[in-house]
Amino acid sequence: MGPLLVLKIDVDTFRGTREGVAQLVRLLQAQGAQASFLFSLGPDHTGWAMKRVFRPGFFSKVSRTSVVEHYGIKTLLYGTLLPAPDIGKDAAAAMRAVQTAGFECGIHTWDHVVWQDHVRTHDAAWTQRQMRRAAQRFAEVFGTPARTHGAAGWQMNPHAFAEHDAAGYAYASDGRARLLANGALADPAAGPHRLSGLRHIQMPTTLPTLDELLGRSIDGVTITPANVAQHLLKLTAGATRDHVYTLHAELEGQKLAPVFTALLQGWQAQGYRLASMADYYDKLKDQDLPELPISWGELPGRSGELIVS
Repeated sequence: MGPLLVLKIDVDTFRGTREGVAQLVRLLQAQGAQASFLFSLGPDHTGWAMKRVFRPGFFSKVSRTSVVEHYGIKTLLYGTLLPAPDIGKDAAAAMRAVQTAGFECGIHTWDHVVWQDHVRTHDAAWTQRQMRRAAQRFAEVFGTPARTHGAAGWQMNPHAFAEHDAAGYAYASDGRARLLANGALADPAAGPHRLSGLRHIQMPTTLPTLDELLGRSIDGVTITPANVAQHLLKLTAGATRDHVYTLHAELEGQKLAPVFTALLQGWQAQGYRLASMADYYDKLKDQDLPELPISWGELPGRSGELIVS
């Protein structure tokens, strides 16, 4: 059996939950693929994210990836000119449909913008309130406790990692492997590990995301929707190791669905088994994995620092 290509789906917004998720389920089922859907479970305050325009690199990322086209004007006004919808209440049926279809479901966050913008500097009490609120809502929606987590914006703090152990999670995917400018792994050995003093396994994303690639010039070629799948498939050619790919319901689940279909077909042709995080854990759970410290760094095509290994 070939290596795994683990599909981790971040669902950031109300629109992504209501529209993008169902499209992704259909695409995955058509290819016989598994994946893990990680949901935002509280209010959609996407409009609050516009204050990031003053951060270095944020405006260039927004202009490259057509945020208005992919997220929609309405979503970009939630929490400002429009009230923030409660995703876990207003889109619960769409979430449960994913579980019914046989896909792993987990927690992305309670409030995506609040977590991404504030968790790095907040204390244990604040962190636990956010995470336990999300866990309670998850149990209300799905009728069972969550088993895993993937951090919004790859932002965490030591208290959040410790909360995984307290919640009994055996695995999570909260960070990224360091990448070179073309998206290749800076360290070919980078991958699953444990954090110092903690039990759960971390499964870092090992490939660049579409929004980190689109619009950039890499090796003299401008990356567009027409060639981005080809670029990513070059990074995985040879099928010599497992990979984790993070996609978004707002991108691959909507206008970039044809790109995702090409990736699914290409990875299968390369010999990968398209898998969930749970599938990956089954492969890793008895392995002697390295233990690493929590660290931060920047990645090509993304603004600000995030958890890296």
